[in-house]
Amino acid sequence: MNRASDLLMAVSIGAGLNKNKIIEQAVEAMEELFKLAIMGEPLWQHNGNGGMETLNGFQYLREFGSFDATMEQIMRMVEVGEPQCFLSSDCNCNFDQDVPSSFSKLNFEPLNIETSRETAFVEMNPMNIVQLLMDTKQWATTFYSIVSRTTLLGVILENVDGSYNGVLQVMSAEFHQRTPLIPARQCYFARYCKKHTNGTWGVVDVSLENLFPYPQVQFRRRPSGCVIQEVGNRGSKVTWIEHVEVDNRSLHPLFRPIVSSGFAFSAKRWIATINRHCQWLTTSTARTAPTTDGVLIPQEGRESLLKLAEKMTKNFFNNINSCSENVWSGLPQNFAAQDVRLRYGNILKVPGKPSGNIVIFTTSIQIPVPMEVLFDFLRHERTRNRWDLLSNQRHVRELVYVSNGENPKNRVSIMQVNSSPNKIEILYLQESYTDETGSYIVYAPMDIMAMSKILNGGNPKFVSILPSGFSIMPDKAPGQGDGAVGSILTLAFQSVDRLSNKEYMPQSTLKIIDAILSTTVASIKDAMLFGIRY
Repeated sequence: MNRASDLLMAVSIGAGLNKNKIIEQAVEAMEELFKLAIMGEPLWQHNGNGGMETLNGFQYLREFGSFDATMEQIMRMVEVGEPQCFLSSDCNCNFDQDVPSSFSKLNFEPLNIETSRETAFVEMNPMNIVQLLMDTKQWATTFYSIVSRTTLLGVILENVDGSYNGVLQVMSAEFHQRTPLIPARQCYFARYCKKHTNGTWGVVDVSLENLFPYPQVQFRRRPSGCVIQEVGNRGSKVTWIEHVEVDNRSLHPLFRPIVSSGFAFSAKRWIATINRHCQWLTTSTARTAPTTDGVLIPQEGRESLLKLAEKMTKNFFNNINSCSENVWSGLPQNFAAQDVRLRYGNILKVPGKPSGNIVIFTTSIQIPVPMEVLFDFLRHERTRNRWDLLSNQRHVRELVYVSNGENPKNRVSIMQVNSSPNKIEILYLQESYTDETGSYIVYAPMDIMAMSKILNGGNPKFVSILPSGFSIMPDKAPGQGDGAVGSILTLAFQSVDRLSNKEYMPQSTLKIIDAILSTTVASIKDAMLFGIRY
């Protein structure tokens, strides 16, 4: 169905009349994006949601909407404080007060509005950022933790000088979080790039669903994107704006506060992701990499290790998201683990061994501790045997690490699990990363011979890897509601099962899945309850 929709959209945009409509909408979206980037209060307000700037809904309507007499009356009613109500309590736009019931006459659809703006320095020149956004493959590769199933449907306007100035293209994509319990957001949109007279670049997205009839729209991108200004010779000032409409009615209650606040898909997350990409580029080209004992990894081994870690983490994110290609099912109700989602991955084929189906299973839980506490507990060698079933009552040592960025906790590590001082049982490759929008710990068991080849510069493409791990989000945006901000932990594991197939999963496999998830969850909860730290 998705491929058919893409084909129909590609045919539709080819008509001359449709091209003109798309061009007109893209130009208007670029004008709005630049206004949103430069304007301050009262249009943008800090409302406590993690330091995010969010739009004042009424000020936005004053600036960009079309008013009639009914709207003017509504605005006056709001200003004098008459009793009012609003359709959506999940909207994170800051309306001075609620909107009267007569607002329904404006025929708004039941979509929640999420808005945010973030400005930050990015260690990349404007042209490289523009290329990263306009090249569909680079965009999908860089933002793999946010976007999936990206498709370039057509190019409406090209630039003859080879740059991206004036290029307008039509795309489709799905936007996701690191859990199957948050539905992916799918849309078709135009992406327009423009260089302005002062050397500032703009890249704007705007949905096309209003130009092409759809029976049901669950997500729209209002003018969203970024404005990029050069700062010095190596960096850029990037102002990112997210402004979307989304149907959150099928959202799992566990994630409703953090998603409805706008924080889960905020501009802050896009900026954090592009900064992580810049850190990764710097790390991969650095010349030294100390281990815990101060030993250096050869440059070739370092590059191979980082490429393998990147492959592992991308695989993990692709496995656990809710994009349309991942078809999830649940466990029967008579099992202990709650809110479990499971699905089949690709068939694993290893030379000399029988093939088997990869089973991916995951669950999410709320834990009333800060993200940093949970992240440190799960990533650190000293506490791994508290939750990892294969490391239980064994000694775990971080053998090698490569730091990624200024935060020493952001690193790629090789963990060694010993059952006795002279017996190595398991090697794990692990990547841990945290920023203010979330954290993750991804790991995979490694064969000793395969790891040796990687550290000597071997090609990571030929290494089979089955990542498992954790994704951590705040359970609400900072400043949202009463009480401290806790964590939502998503656990995800992979295993090879030679007894089941896509049509049938035996009871024994279901029991193993239930045991792994419920035991791991209980171990983590107990450790947090009794204050065990690394």
